[in-house]
Amino acid sequence: MNAKISLTAAALAATVAFAAPIAAPFVAPAYAEMTKMVGGAPMYPSKNIIENAVNSKDHTTLVAAVKAAGLVDTLEGAGPFTVFAPTNEAFARLPAGTVDTLLKPENKGMLTSILTYHVVPGRLTEAEIDAMIRDGGGKAMLKTVQGEELTFQRSGGRLWVIDAKGDKAEVTIPNVMQSNGVIQVINKVLLPS
Repeated sequence: MNAKISLTAAALAATVAFAAPIAAPFVAPAYAEMTKMVGGAPMYPSKNIIENAVNSKDHTTLVAAVKAAGLVDTLEGAGPFTVFAPTNEAFARLPAGTVDTLLKPENKGMLTSILTYHVVPGRLTEAEIDAMIRDGGGKAMLKTVQGEELTFQRSGGRLWVIDAKGDKAEVTIPNVMQSNGVIQVINKVLLPS
């Protein structure tokens, strides 16, 4: 019996000795592994914002608007960007005809202003925004690519984004990680002043 225990102990020691010199593999940041489903499609952290957004059935209006505004190259760029991405339902809540009007070539400037108002420089996760809210005594202000600010608050366990007009959008799917930033899915279109 002692011979068996010694043999097992020796085998275990050999296994540990063999494994010890192997260097630990590179571990990518935790968010790199977080693939989420949005609009019935997987959003891969290895793809950029545009490569993922075009597959979401919930964001076809947003994608059409980004194309009409000529922002595809920007959102395929290195970034990083945090995009507060309204769903098709959010666009549908705008007054009748608003989206069609915005998509006309003569309204490209207005469309660009609205879309860039949904983008903040940097890769901001929900936890990072929450930390800014705590540090700000209950709210945080972030400057958008458009130039105006968005306000962020936590209420009822939900993260809210408040536009210049005081309208609130809820973050419904947080932290959809991208190779060049992060998408925070929201349920309302934000409007600058």
